[in-house]
Amino acid sequence: MLIDSHTHLDDARYDEDREAVMARAREAGLEACITIGCDLTTSRSAIALAERYPFVYASIGVHPHEVRHIQDDWYDEFRRLAQTGKVVAYGEIGLDYHYNHSSPQEQRERLREQIQLARELTLPVIIHTREAQEDTIAILKEERASEVGGIFHCFSGDAWLAKEALDLGFSLSFSGILTFRNAAALREIAKNTPLDRVLIETDCPYLTPIPYRGTRNEPAYVSQVAKQLALLHPELSLDDVERTTTANARRMFKIA
Repeated sequence: MLIDSHTHLDDARYDEDREAVMARAREAGLEACITIGCDLTTSRSAIALAERYPFVYASIGVHPHEVRHIQDDWYDEFRRLAQTGKVVAYGEIGLDYHYNHSSPQEQRERLREQIQLARELTLPVIIHTREAQEDTIAILKEERASEVGGIFHCFSGDAWLAKEALDLGFSLSFSGILTFRNAAALREIAKNTPLDRVLIETDCPYLTPIPYRGTRNEPAYVSQVAKQLALLHPELSLDDVERTTTANARRMFKIA
């Protein structure tokens, strides 16, 4: 009873054994995976995978690294793609000032536009933020993102960001980072986050959790995130954590 709320299943690293990866996900108890669009091409790929595998759902949108590539017709195409029955979210979108593959100003402008589009489409937003948490929160507030809500994916921010996100009505999604030895501060945040506002993810093929570090990540490993989360809540069983995070994801993405 698990949902991996953030994957990149179209990644070329799965091309040789994608069927086996998906089979292992099912064997590990996954009820659903959300595979993420990062630009127009990967949004289309995400939808294609969702149409191929009944337990896969898709998001659409443009990652902050890629917003410099947005063309005039992209948003109309996203409007069309959103009508596909397997599209359940808009993202991942946000701000990333670590690499600045797109300029900070362009990132901010495109984030505003994409939040507006998500509100138009009534889709929850999947937020990526790195070294930009103050600007991210400010824009989410100014663009009324709380009207559709969403997720801070792969949460790795500080306690201030966690509180601001939760106050906006957003949920936090924790990844394999939660299992890393140097992630004590993050584990403390996860422990103090209301469990009904927590999702789990792999962000595969990235951020492989312990004990699989050094190998390619895949959806089956989301179980390690659930196990770590359960260790932070000794009053709950692993089944409780799995059941609650799954219910949270179903509610967020409107998966029956």
